[in-house]
Amino acid sequence: MIDYMQKGGPLMWLILFCSVLAGAVFLERVSYFHRASIRVGEFMRGLNNLLQRRSFSEALHECAATPGPVPRVIHAAILRHDAPRQELKDIVQEAGQLEVPRLERRLGILVTLACVAPLLGLLGTVTGLIDAFVNISTQSGFTSSTDIASGLYQSLLTTAAGLVVAIPCAVGYGYLSSRVNALMHDMERAGIEIVNLLCDHRKSPEIIGFPPANPNAIVRQRLE
Repeated sequence: MIDYMQKGGPLMWLILFCSVLAGAVFLERVSYFHRASIRVGEFMRGLNNLLQRRSFSEALHECAATPGPVPRVIHAAILRHDAPRQELKDIVQEAGQLEVPRLERRLGILVTLACVAPLLGLLGTVTGLIDAFVNISTQSGFTSSTDIASGLYQSLLTTAAGLVVAIPCAVGYGYLSSRVNALMHDMERAGIEIVNLLCDHRKSPEIIGFPPANPNAIVRQRLE
């Protein structure tokens, strides 16, 4: 490994830094998505039981104790559980929009590294070929294969290293983007369900109705 780094030139260390940075970003995002993912169906069934009993404080506590974007969207809706349906929809939509930047955080770094790493490899290829031709031009008479091989070896090493870093970055970005889309789908599903639950479990005020008074009966009662 060290031998390859030395023969590849200084650009190999920059490509190595890109690979370390990409690995750190990927592991951090995978860990975040693992903590943020919940079983939406089971979570909503538990909240349904609380909302049926009008236990809004317990439902809010349950949402606050559960990490992830889905509980935060539901928490925002339960805080305004008395609002009209359209207002609840707007609250859920705004809460979901606030969660999107958190989900997409640092994904741009992987895209940048996937584009930059091959360019660094190409730059190393060009510098390696330049070194090879410089060695050829400075040699008087015949040029040995060793003088040419060092520059070509450097160019091939940097090209391969750039591709080795860029390909996993592209694959990792595709995987993380699919996780983001899955969480956004869960937020939309949970938002629709919580709006329906809050609107369906609202109790209409119980009004005790009295039958209309019969004037004839009142007159007979007074005569008696």
